[in-house]
Amino acid sequence: MFVYADNAATTQIAPQVLEAMLPYWKEQYGNPSTLYRLGRESKIAMEKARSQVAQVVGAREEEIFFTGSGTESDNMALKGVLYGPAAKGKKGLITTKVEHHAILHTAQALEKEGFQVTFLDVNSQGLVDLEQLEQAIGPDTALVSIMAANNEVGTIQPIAEIGALCRRHGVLFHTDAVQAFGHMPIDVNEMNIDLLSLSAHKINGPKGAGALYIRKGLSLRPVIEGGGQERNRRSGTENVAGIVGLGAAAQLAYETMEEESARLKKLAQKLTEGVLRIPETILTGHPTQRLPGACSFAVGAVEGESLVLYLDMEGVCASTGSACSTGSLDPSHVLMAIGLSHETAHGSLRLTLGRFNTEKDVDVILEKLPQVVDKLRAMSPVWNRK
Repeated sequence: MFVYADNAATTQIAPQVLEAMLPYWKEQYGNPSTLYRLGRESKIAMEKARSQVAQVVGAREEEIFFTGSGTESDNMALKGVLYGPAAKGKKGLITTKVEHHAILHTAQALEKEGFQVTFLDVNSQGLVDLEQLEQAIGPDTALVSIMAANNEVGTIQPIAEIGALCRRHGVLFHTDAVQAFGHMPIDVNEMNIDLLSLSAHKINGPKGAGALYIRKGLSLRPVIEGGGQERNRRSGTENVAGIVGLGAAAQLAYETMEEESARLKKLAQKLTEGVLRIPETILTGHPTQRLPGACSFAVGAVEGESLVLYLDMEGVCASTGSACSTGSLDPSHVLMAIGLSHETAHGSLRLTLGRFNTEKDVDVILEKLPQVVDKLRAMSPVWNRK
């Protein structure tokens, strides 16, 4: 039996999403910038998708700008603010040590250009300290960027409190909500969010489609210049089929969020309790303040890469650390930031459940994983010394 348990990396496209997209690859292939009917139909479909995305976060349609990915949205937010008039000449950026590399690497690149970047610590559960954040905000701080929920350990940050703090200090607030969008309630107005990044392929939509919410009135410098699409915010002929897919996926997530969240929490609880019965295995991230389907562990005396490969041979797809940085022999920056040792961090295992997972999938994982761990520990000199 095949079990896909890496939904934080990407998700299976939902049938109704694919169905919505198909006409825009086949019959309705017009360029939305053209004047004739075929192009106008594409434009209408895009505006419907804009509305579908906006409703999920309580935004206005005109505050949603389509991009090619969550990574592009993150770059557009950070560089667009700090290079542009929204920064009001300020050079300071505050973020955390547990952000996705789309934020971390962009922040590091900005730092090399002379911007002042503060990377905040987090506690052992991956949470930001609000007092430390407030102390870090200074007269030259233009932007705070803190993710809504972590892609590796699933910890949900106190976004509303962070937004309120930033608003109090007159600082712009961006959140990378790529993992959170469609999986947890977000209201950009109630949470005082000025910019928010999201992606389609984390919510059963297509890869290659994302969006950035920009609060009305904020002026960002474009990162991509060209023909002036997306109201001069992001040039380039739009990926109409992908955008339609993002809209359909957002609608599906919006309509089923409460029910799906409850179902996934129940499955995740069963999976977590079962995995923690394996000796010397710990849960990473916050025990309760985490995304509904997110289960992340550190398994003692085994290598995470070996766990993933052996599970794959048993028909189970899982990951170790972040799927966006595979190939690195270094332990996850997130796990190091929450205080795990190198040895412990190397045994990281991420199992993330999604819309198409069932209780039977959980049963299969709980059958196969202990067998794989036993097999690997039998070969481990570390375990055999115990």
